[in-house]
Amino acid sequence: MSPADDAGAAIASKPPFKPLPQKAPDVSVERRADGSYIIRSNHPPGEGPRSIAHLLAERAAQHPDRPYILQRAPNHGPWTGVTYGEAKRAADGIAQWLLDRGLGGEDSVMVLSANSVEHALVMLGCYTAGVPVAPISPAYSLISSDHAKLKHCFATVRPKVVFAQSSEMFARAFETLRALDPTLAFVTVDGGNGTIPLSELASTTPGEAVEAAREALHHGTVAKYLFTSGSTGMPKGVPQTHGMFAGVIAGQEGLRDEAPDPDNPPQALDWMPWSHISAGNIAFNGNLWAGGTLHLDEGKPIPGMFETTIKNLYEVSPWVFGSAPVAFGMLAEAMEQDPVLRRSFFRNLRYMGYGGATLSNDIYERMQALAIAETGHRIPLTTMYGATETQGITVVHWVTERVGLIGLPLPGITLKLAPSGSKLEVRVKGPTVTSGYHNDPEKTAQAFDEEGFYKLGDACRFLDPDDPAQGLVFDGRVTEDFKLDSGTWVSVGTLRPDLVAACSPYVFDIVVAGQDKPFVGALVWPAPAALGSLGEDPLGKLTEILKERLGAFNKSAGGSSRQVGRFLVMTEPPSIDAGEITDKGYVNQRATLERRQALVDALYADPPGPGVVSLR
Repeated sequence: MSPADDAGAAIASKPPFKPLPQKAPDVSVERRADGSYIIRSNHPPGEGPRSIAHLLAERAAQHPDRPYILQRAPNHGPWTGVTYGEAKRAADGIAQWLLDRGLGGEDSVMVLSANSVEHALVMLGCYTAGVPVAPISPAYSLISSDHAKLKHCFATVRPKVVFAQSSEMFARAFETLRALDPTLAFVTVDGGNGTIPLSELASTTPGEAVEAAREALHHGTVAKYLFTSGSTGMPKGVPQTHGMFAGVIAGQEGLRDEAPDPDNPPQALDWMPWSHISAGNIAFNGNLWAGGTLHLDEGKPIPGMFETTIKNLYEVSPWVFGSAPVAFGMLAEAMEQDPVLRRSFFRNLRYMGYGGATLSNDIYERMQALAIAETGHRIPLTTMYGATETQGITVVHWVTERVGLIGLPLPGITLKLAPSGSKLEVRVKGPTVTSGYHNDPEKTAQAFDEEGFYKLGDACRFLDPDDPAQGLVFDGRVTEDFKLDSGTWVSVGTLRPDLVAACSPYVFDIVVAGQDKPFVGALVWPAPAALGSLGEDPLGKLTEILKERLGAFNKSAGGSSRQVGRFLVMTEPPSIDAGEITDKGYVNQRATLERRQALVDALYADPPGPGVVSLR
């Protein structure tokens, strides 16, 4: 039997996947003379909303008493929140208050705090009034020592109103902003320290001005400013229009292969921050479109906080579970030890989705083993790919045996793959793409090519060039890849997840070094849970385990671009303030290498620096 026959037999012997009610891949591909490709879905877009404010009004009229957004009371108390009708009434009141103060489309409301029911109401009130909302990472206010990014974001959008959940917790940030603009209005839930209580806004009686503002909304209306992660400097402000929101929904509707059941709304549990597109736009708007109930998870995939997510999963069995790859690793580890959690997690689960980074095959296999043990089926795993500037532009909408795919373009999106060295850079046009950066024409001009395609800086390739419908594979960041001194290219985006998988479950992440050096080096962040399980001298034991794992990886890895010459275990955790990690748990390769230049130097010193382990 040939290797291909062996592989086919192995797949055939596995349990079937649960059905994924999405249309099969159908794309057209144009190969240009310059080596670029133009890719479009042959599925037409479906229906999308006029605006998110109109969508809220429609859902509130359809099912006013259905729970909309729920959050636990303090100390893991009961779920409380608002119905669709209550959310619409509060949003209209907040909109009227904003309009009464003279705010309009040229102004903004900045939100400093994390996801909450009240944050959602402020966001929906801004949408209704036609006043852009600007949610920023809470770390800029609470963790930053100099508030540099907070001040930069403030200068970019110049808000008239600032909202935060707690007057006490955000007092230092308020002081920083008040010094920049003494006329600012500060709104909090508690109304302490001279701030305006949110209840005052929400209880304002809406008048004709609110309905007039809602009717003035269109696809070109700016609904929000989101900020990029700041991996190449200070965060850039990206206008997000109602048309961009609607474009994602319409694209997803174009792939739907099953009519929704209006009497059986989806249940969601989500922790990812609303200062990013995945949760703040795609998940939030998608839940509203589906008329579902969103449970806000105050846990995070970090030690000491993921326990909250686990507690919530005992009670909330989501239809779809989407998160960063790091969360899947922690969840797999928890469910392998807890059959009660496993049973609750898979009870209603239809499919899972990851984004922001490549999920390792090791974690994928562990999750599927758990699914089979609980349900007898494998669970489809999807991913949507995009950026702050583009929303979601590609999606895996079919059952696949692979991880690492970024899918195919959503209906309505045009993808261009442009040659960049030895790779193909992803560029995109369509209704989900921003028109540029707020108040930054220079960076806007740099971001688009001569045909108006936005340049993402990522690379991808066809899984099978002879069969484009099999999808596109993420091929790293064009700017992250580097050459060894031999001239050999190292593909960081594909090497990193493979190294993490080889060392699972002992590492949190790995940063790859080696530009213009004779070999690849690795800076390793240990997984705290695994480190805590190693008893006495955990760092020494971990180093020996990693030496064995990486040595075994090297033997089957191939050439020098895939072999690790030396590694070092980092004892200082990644810094949000320094941009090494985002509040979604994604590691910034470039920022880490720059901040930890001394460790990189130690990797390549002769003799090697303290703690460096050689595998050569």
